[in-house]
Amino acid sequence: MPVSATMGVMKPLLGKLATLAGDEYSKLKGVRKQASFLEKELSAMNAALEKMELMDELDPVAKDWRDRVREMSYDMDNCIDDFIRQFGGAPAKAGFIKETVRHLKTLGQRHRIADRMEELKVLALEANERRIRYKIDECNSSSSFVAIDPRMSAIYVDAAGLVGTDGPRKELVNLLTDTEKKLKVVSIVGFGGLGKTTLAKQVYDEIKGRFNCMAFLPISQKPNMTWILNRLQLKLGQVPYCS
Repeated sequence: MPVSATMGVMKPLLGKLATLAGDEYSKLKGVRKQASFLEKELSAMNAALEKMELMDELDPVAKDWRDRVREMSYDMDNCIDDFIRQFGGAPAKAGFIKETVRHLKTLGQRHRIADRMEELKVLALEANERRIRYKIDECNSSSSFVAIDPRMSAIYVDAAGLVGTDGPRKELVNLLTDTEKKLKVVSIVGFGGLGKTTLAKQVYDEIKGRFNCMAFLPISQKPNMTWILNRLQLKLGQVPYCS
């Protein structure tokens, strides 16, 4: 049976994450913990992907989720390969752990790795949340559509697919960077599906380099405030509130 592009990258990725989470990397506690978390999140997604492999057709929501997971998996696989190359070569290489620990003593390198792993963790969390919210595990075929909240669709609109956002984007950037106005809050208002969140992300990506502290966090219609505050604290480099 031929292997799809999604499964072709997912299975090797799970293997690499399992290796990073293993005893061989016990001295790299931060990386090992993140790898273990990612392995569990991706394993849950992999079960849904394996079910999709048996279907002739998928409904549009399930197909979109599958494609996004595939792209995320490519990013994760590249990140892990870059990490291995940067810190000593293949994991099986003699002295790899000792050499890696030596490299990680540099504060900047530790922060850079932590940031990349945290970004991957957020991507995995968001993908699994979409799997649960859109009931991907219950999908059957293109004849059975999954009901979703249309107001959430703007979060997942690709920037390249939006039309006429250059004007609003420039206007928002000017408002937020105006040294005289010094605005702290700018609201983007409109009907669901117009790409408001994607527009906000474009603005965030354009101006985030001007700030020492920044975070971007999409919020659902029924937000869990404790989860939101914890995510913001993690993104801002603080210890999360766990109660």
